[in-house]
Order: sequence, then structure tokens, then C-alpha cells
Amino acid sequence: MSAPFVNRHIGPDEAQVTAMLDRLGYASLDELMDAAIPKSIRTTDPLDLPRAVSEEAAAAELRALAATNVPGEPMIGLGYHATVTPAVIRRNVLEDPSWYTAYTPYQPEISQGRLEALINFQTMVADLTGLTTAGSSLLDEGTAAAEAVALAFRANRGANGPFVIDADALPQTIDVVRTRAAGLGIEVVVADLSDGLPEGAVSGVLVQYPGASGRVADIRPLIEAAHEHGGLAVVAADLLALTLLEAPGTMGADVVVGSAQRFGVPLFYGGPHAGFIAVRDGLERQLPGRLVGVSIDAEGRPAYRLALQTREQHIRRDRATSNICTAQVLLAVAAGMYAVYHGPGGLRAIAQEIHELAARAAASLAHAGFAVQTDTFFDTFQVAVPGRAEEIVAAARDQGLHLRLVDADTVGLSFGETTSVATLRALHTAFGVVPQAVEPVAALPTALARTTQFLTHPVFNTHHNETSMLRYLHKLSNRDYALDRGMIPLGSCTMKLNATTEMEPISLAGFANLHPFVPAEDAEGYRQLIEELEGWLAEVTGYDQVSVQPNAGAQGEFAGMLAIRDYHRANGEGQRDICLIPSSAHGTNPASAVMAGMRVVVVKAADDGTVDFDDLREKCAEHAEDLAAIMVTYPSTHGVYEESITELCDIVHEHGGQVYIDGANFNALLGYAKPGRFGGDVSHLNLHKTFCIPHGGGGPGVGPVAVREHLAPYLPTHPLHPVADRRDGIGAISAAPYGSAGILPISWAYIRMMGAEGLTKATAVAVLSANYMAARLGDHFPVLYRGDTGLVAHECILDVREITRLTGISVDDVAKRLVDYGFHAPTMSFPVAGTLMVEPTESEDLAELDRFCDAMIAIKGEIDRVEAGEWTVEESPLRNAPHTARALVGEWDRSYAREIGVFPAGIDPDKYWPPVARIDQAYGDRNLVCACPPIDAYDE
Repeated sequence: MSAPFVNRHIGPDEAQVTAMLDRLGYASLDELMDAAIPKSIRTTDPLDLPRAVSEEAAAAELRALAATNVPGEPMIGLGYHATVTPAVIRRNVLEDPSWYTAYTPYQPEISQGRLEALINFQTMVADLTGLTTAGSSLLDEGTAAAEAVALAFRANRGANGPFVIDADALPQTIDVVRTRAAGLGIEVVVADLSDGLPEGAVSGVLVQYPGASGRVADIRPLIEAAHEHGGLAVVAADLLALTLLEAPGTMGADVVVGSAQRFGVPLFYGGPHAGFIAVRDGLERQLPGRLVGVSIDAEGRPAYRLALQTREQHIRRDRATSNICTAQVLLAVAAGMYAVYHGPGGLRAIAQEIHELAARAAASLAHAGFAVQTDTFFDTFQVAVPGRAEEIVAAARDQGLHLRLVDADTVGLSFGETTSVATLRALHTAFGVVPQAVEPVAALPTALARTTQFLTHPVFNTHHNETSMLRYLHKLSNRDYALDRGMIPLGSCTMKLNATTEMEPISLAGFANLHPFVPAEDAEGYRQLIEELEGWLAEVTGYDQVSVQPNAGAQGEFAGMLAIRDYHRANGEGQRDICLIPSSAHGTNPASAVMAGMRVVVVKAADDGTVDFDDLREKCAEHAEDLAAIMVTYPSTHGVYEESITELCDIVHEHGGQVYIDGANFNALLGYAKPGRFGGDVSHLNLHKTFCIPHGGGGPGVGPVAVREHLAPYLPTHPLHPVADRRDGIGAISAAPYGSAGILPISWAYIRMMGAEGLTKATAVAVLSANYMAARLGDHFPVLYRGDTGLVAHECILDVREITRLTGISVDDVAKRLVDYGFHAPTMSFPVAGTLMVEPTESEDLAELDRFCDAMIAIKGEIDRVEAGEWTVEESPLRNAPHTARALVGEWDRSYAREIGVFPAGIDPDKYWPPVARIDQAYGDRNLVCACPPIDAYDE
């Protein structure tokens, strides 16, 4: 009989737990947690969750749920298409922990593999769209369009008039844009643009290419008209169609957005999928999200890194271009590799085959007397069936096909990579047509045929056999540091185990291949799983209702702030628009508040890191008439359980505000305290932190929003999945009704296998591990903040500022030196500049905790040698870190031995070798290159 899953998930065994408790002077985990967590917030009742089951039982339950979903042949379209994930990409990217357990590449020296994969993605998008610069993925097509509207508004502040959206855009995109625009005060007008723009000035125009109906039209007149009316032209495009159709950038578009889903990423009932955005020259500094660029390292060789980071929320906060943090990196990698594997010729062949099947179907139906309403199309067209639409859609479902019910008289058909001749036969049966040999219709306008080349870089023209592709993927993953190599002790990130049993079910056909807009009866397994998961999350947080639609933590914040905004408006207090935010808050907090239309007022921190209550009271009183909310993280970003959190909630409530408790640190509360019980009105959770969804190198994530009953009517809605009790809802914030539904089985499995006792123990061990590390390292690096009992929560902040003052050694030097010892660095300079925030999680055993502590203590010894004058800062192994194999075999003129530089922890045959030396960040921003560099750039 296998061991309980809790023993597989939690790293330290009972003997190790006892040893760590002994070090801290506590007799048990209960005694430790009684001392750590304020009694005022503790819950006394155990969590009301199903009893834990074994890994085998949970896997069987998930297989049964998946089997009740009916994928069929997805022909609904609307931005989601059948695709074939090449097995070499599925197994060696989507199912490979060396890719899916990595973190966002903020440490570029140990992230060169996925940075190259992302620059492939950027190059693919830029080439196909015909624009100069593409970002390295967004959350989905709807949010990409919303980001483009915000970008146009920022970049074109002198423009007057509304932002106009073509009525033939995807309905979910229109709704997501409206939701975002409302918070930013941007007027949106939806109009039929088939006859041109309405009269008057516009701030921008969004047109779908091809349209939601499938129509392919010449968009050049609309682009020209947008520019003449003083606006920017945004095009939402289909990447596969762009292999046959002329690029929007070539036709004058300023911004192009869309989804890369059909480049080999499963449907996943709506997500996760990588959205994309590309811009013309001059707009790159307005881009939302991450951008990968090329720089050089200390050895003068090309190296990849994140470019122009001063645009982003972790630096710009309330003035950021977007609140986006977690994106969809893993899915962007998969989509980019799909282009690498197929190459330009292969992509064009796939597109041509899909188009020809669609053209044959249209010709056959027209020959049978049906009116095909779409004259020019790529893969989608609509058919007039007066009064018979429901009948034909039902008949098609009986044949295993999911068609789009446009209205009572119209059916939509969308073709994809899995469509076949057998699909055509099933269509004929559904429509009651006798198959006849007819010539396909000529549906692609010759005037719009693509003439510009794309994907000419060698990377897209080399790896077209599986052996080459496999080796390329392995080469890239081998350059990176992920959880399969060792601990990633990033504070505020919770890099815990992503168990294989949790991960495997996402590849089941019933979960992977389901279109998000199938009838409810064909998604019973997903519906049950989502209902159970939302119920479990409500139970553990103490809230009344949960929505899993937000597909990132920042999206959960945005949804929560919109709910607060609409609640105040419904109560006749629409003037309440002040959001208080502690100075230590994560950068997404102020960015999300601004996106929701609020004004941010910062609350000071006291000397001990807690919220300054004098400043809080003063600002609550000052803004008593217009206070909307406070956003506060608990435990605080300083890594402590603040005793006064309930008092903080009371003060804000007394002044008419709502309390938003950021759930980023919920791994320190689960099973012990519930935000909805100790004063919170709304929270979001990060399922990619507390509930085991992997970070994927920067996404996917899920950020469910949980609310008290009075805010429940204002949860997210969706135009294609209306919810009766949310008629006052905030609208859609994600393109799909349930966001990244395809990865929800991961968190479902985690809760199902851990049960109430297991989840509670995981929290205790996470807190134990953090305090053990604080105890071991505190004599070498001061622990900046502790609670009243001398304990930290699930993470601790190590203060390097005095070291920097005395020696010149910075947190950056310590972080890079940790690479030589075989570790990913902790979080740098957040929430306090010049510090390192360490979060070990419950999944790392004592040996790994000690290995990290030993490395940090050894680094402190090296710092002492600098302070003693044995090495200068510039000649020290810290300033020259990380050390590469190239440095080892090259000429060595450094003031320390090679062994000290390269093998500081002793010679280890399994040592991780960084592929590049320290990267010159400033050079990369001064010389911005965000596409695949030419091969000769790597020459000596």
C-alpha cells in the first residue's frame, strides 16, 4: 500500500520536523503555530473538506470526471480551434518539470533556455503580424485586446472620441474590453464597420481579422480611416490565417493582438492559452507585460534577459503599463515550438489544408441549396438555415460535432487541424445533404494573399525532424534552473512541489480537448470539478462565493476591486474611489486599483514593518467620504503575522471602506485562519502558489476571487455563460468563462489528496521551515522583521544593507554567487531594497534547507574576506559571479583560485553550470533587440 500523499508532498519527515522544532525550542507544531499566529484570527473548527484519498484514488476520480466531458469535433470557433499538439512538444514541454516548474526569468543567467524559447515566440508573432516588436505573452486574446485599448489610450492622449470596436469582433473580446475600459474611463462604441467608421474623432479602432463570422475583408480602409480620425488601429488576428493572408502590420496596423492557442496548445475548456501583442516602431515602451531582449554578458557574448522592466508593475506600481505579472509563458513556449517544429512551410500547409476543407464544405452546402452567408473566409463561415438552427446544431452534436448556434436562423462552422473528410461526411448528415463532388469555393481574396516572408530565421528552418527537435528542447531546458534541480526559495512566490499525480490529468482528452462554449451537458465533468473546487476554496477562506474566472493573481485583484467599485455605486456612493495601499504592497496592488478606476493613497509602514496605524487613521479620516477600500496582504509582505489585522479591518469598515486581503501569502494561513472571518470582504488566491499549479516559467496561473455575500452579485460574468444571480456582475475579465479551466484539476487533486489535516500540516511545516532558516541564518544576515514572539511567518527577510554599506557587496552579488553554489536566488529587494526574502515552502526537506543555509553562510564568509581586505569588491568571487565553464577553462587572472570561483561547495559531478556570465542589463535596454539574433552574433 502506498504512503499517504501528505508524506510525499511535505519534504521533512517526522524526525526532521522534530529536529527543526528542537532548534527553535518548541515541543510540537501545535505549540509553534500557537506562538506564531495571533489568537484573534485563529479558527477553532477544522476545515470542512472531503477526507483525503490516495494518489491512485484521486487519479481515478479525475479520469471519471474527464470521461463525462464530450469533446467531439470542436467547430464552434470564436477564437478557439482544434489543434494537434506534437507529441514531442507535449511530452518535452507541457509535461516536463524542467519547463513547468521554473519561475519567471528575473534571474536571466539561469533562465537562458526559456528566454530563448520566448524570443522565438516573439519573433514568430512579430513576423506573422508584420510588426517590429512583440511581447512575450499575455493572458488570452480578450485581455490582450483590452491591453491594446489601454495602450492606444496611453500612447495617443491627445486623441478625442471613443474607442470603436467592430461588431464582428469576438463577443468575449468585446466584453473584456468593455470591462477594462470602464475602469479607465475610456468610452467604447461597438459598431458595424463593414461600411467604414462612424463620423467624428476616435481614439482608436479594433477590427477582427478574420472576423468572428469568418469574414475576410480588406482592413486597409479602416486602418487608414482610424489614422485620419486621429486614432490608432488595433487588429485582432488569427496567426494561422496570417500564413496565407497579408500581415496587418504591412497594411498599416499600429497594434496586433490575438491568441496563439491554435499553434499546438490544447483547448483546455478555454485556457490556459498565450495571448500575444505586437506593436509598430515607437510603441515598444508602451507594451504591457514582459519583453525579452538580447544583451551581452561579462564575457562579451550574447545573452537574453527581460528588457525595459521599468514599464512593469513590480517597479512602476500604480504608473505601470499594466498590472500583469503572471502571464502564460509555458503555453507561449509550446506555441513557439510548434512554429519551430513545423516551420513556415509546414504552417502554411496546415493552413491551406484547413482552408480547403472549409471551402469544400461551403461549396457542398451551397450546392445543396443552403445560403452560405460568408463569401470570403479562411476557416469559418456562417450558413442561413431559417428556423432550423437548433435542429441542425443538435443533429451535428449527434454526429460528434459541435457547431456554433449563432441565432435561430444561422449556424456557424469553424474548421481546425483535426477536421477531416470524415468530418465533412458527418456535416452532410447533420444538414441532411447528399454528398456531391463539387468544386471548392474561391473564398480567399487574391488581393489579400500574403506576399511578405515570415519565419526566415534558421531556428524555424532547422528542427523539423523529431530527433533534432527533441535535442533542441533538451538543450534549452538544460540551460535553466527549475525545481527539478533544487530549491527555489523565492519569497512571496511559494515554489512548492507540483506533484506528478496532480499534473497528469490535464493531458486527459476529456479535459484537454473541450471547447469552452460547448453545451453545459457536454461539460458535466468540468462543471462538477469547478463547483467542488469553488466550494472548497470558499470553505478554506471563510468567504461565501468564489469565481475561478480570473486567470492570474493580478486578474483576481482586478476583479475584486471592480466588485468593490460596483458595490459602492449600487449603494449610491459612487464617489468612493480612494484605495489605501501599504507602502510594502506587491506592485500588482496599486496597478490593479488604478485599472479599476481608483485613486491610490499610500499608507506608511512603521519601523517594525507593520502598517503605521497613526497614518492609517489619519488617511481614513481624511478620506471618510470617498474611501473605497484598503488592499493589504496577510501575512504582510514583511513576512510576519501582524497582531493588529482585525483592528485594521475595523478602522476601514468604520470609515465606509471595504477590505481587500491579498491572498498571495495564504500558504501561511491555510487551515489556521480565514480572511473572510477575520475582517476581509474580498480576497484573491494564487492557485499557482498555495494550491500547487506550477509557475511554468512565468505562467500559467489562476487567481480566483473570493467574496462575502454582499459582494457576490458583482463577481465576473461572461456573455456566453450568463449566471442568473450575477446580473449586476462586473462583466468578463477573461476571455473564457472559467479562465484557465484546464489547470484547475491540479488544485482539485491537491486538496483531494491532502484533506483538511494534510493542508493544515503543510502550513505548519512551511512556517517551521522558514523559522528554522531564520534561526540558522540570523547570526550571519540580520532577519529584518519578526513578530511579537520572535517568529516569522512562512518567509523571512535577510538584511544585506549594512553589508553593502561596509563592503560594497550588493544583494545582486549575493544572488549571482548563489548560482555557483547551485541555487536560485531568493526574491531581491522586495519589499525592502537591499534585502533578500526567503520562502522555503513545506516541500523542501531538511537536507535541502541546510544546503541552502550552508551556502549562504559560506557566502557570508566570502563577504568577510572582502571586508578584511583580502579581496577587493571588484576582484571578489561575488562580483564576478556566476562563473561559467568557459571561465574555468579560459585564462585565469583572478585573485582567487579557480576552485573557489567554480566549485565553492566542493567538486560535484551534478553541478549546475550557468550558460552565461553576469548579464549587462543596461546595455540591453540601450541597444534594444527583441527578436532572434542572427547566428553570427554567437561567433567568437
